[in-house]
Amino acid sequence: MQSVLRAALGCVAGAVESVSGASGVTFHRSSATARARLADIGFDFMSSVPSGVRIEALTDAGALELDVALTQVLLPGMDPAPTAFDLVVDGELRDPVTTSEQTLVLVDPVTEGMEYRPAGPATLRFDLGPGGGDRRVEIWLPNGVSTRLLDVRITAGSSLRPAPSGAPVWVHHGSSISQCSEADRPTGTWPAIVARRAGRSLVNLALGGQCHLDQFAARLIRDLPAAVISLELGINVINGDTMRERVFVPAFHGFLDTIRDGHPRTPIVIITPIVCPAAEHRPGPTLLDDDRNNYVPDRPAALARGALTLTRVRELLHQHVELRRKEGDADLHIIDGLALFGPGDVADLPDGLHPNAAGYRRMADRFLPLAFEPPGPLG
Repeated sequence: MQSVLRAALGCVAGAVESVSGASGVTFHRSSATARARLADIGFDFMSSVPSGVRIEALTDAGALELDVALTQVLLPGMDPAPTAFDLVVDGELRDPVTTSEQTLVLVDPVTEGMEYRPAGPATLRFDLGPGGGDRRVEIWLPNGVSTRLLDVRITAGSSLRPAPSGAPVWVHHGSSISQCSEADRPTGTWPAIVARRAGRSLVNLALGGQCHLDQFAARLIRDLPAAVISLELGINVINGDTMRERVFVPAFHGFLDTIRDGHPRTPIVIITPIVCPAAEHRPGPTLLDDDRNNYVPDRPAALARGALTLTRVRELLHQHVELRRKEGDADLHIIDGLALFGPGDVADLPDGLHPNAAGYRRMADRFLPLAFEPPGPLG
């Protein structure tokens, strides 16, 4: 086998930045400026989870190997799950390749204490089939763990170069509901399922817990090439209780104003929150109980004025999308999150907040016709 790391880095799609160092290459889904200014370990971690990031290459190799260093974060009582990588050869999705060799970080959500259980690097081998002719190969990186790429190797005497892609770029931003750590494989996130079916080149900027109408996220979207844009908004504002109505409304407009500076006529779809039973009619924050179910603590009535519930967030998003359309933005659209995952789907909402793998597949099945198939606004 021969190392082709440098060539492979030129084949990466779906990342915002590739950060190289002595400990490997990390593919970030946020800008270095945002990470430095926010200086938040949780944001940095989610940025380094390569949900939607993949290597897209043409190669005549019979096999490809990756050396990676993986880090998985667990809450008390959670068991580590193997990490999956996906292989697509000439459009055909193969069985995932998995490893359990990963550093574990156990986080106590009450004390915020962390325990590290280090592990060494893992080697994953992808059998591509008999060599001799070029084929298009995609390696989809993990959707739920931080990943550092250490090396890429292919069969000796073979070549690897970037695969051309004429697919329109779809930029998506959202929360953990769109990062989809709970999906059972990298191509099992609902944005990845939709992108592959719709023939779009996905840039997934969804970061678990980090979707708060931040201006640095809006500027990033503004400056990226995009044929279409979608924004899954609202749930993290409730989870963290980070805004009240007075701030949420102008933050929403400012976020869109910034994106429109770079994409004045690009179709944009706003996705309102999916169902979260605990927060439908009660303001956040959401917390975890001893069984790792999400709940909303009691709030004194005197502190409830202007506090947001999911029901109110949906009302505001519908109201202000309609306002902007009346102002002339005919390329702005909205999809109700309850049409993607609603009260009838809570059996696939094991912690009361995040869908399971089956739930994400159902979201993809519903989003595709609503958004990308005629007369969908992104089609």
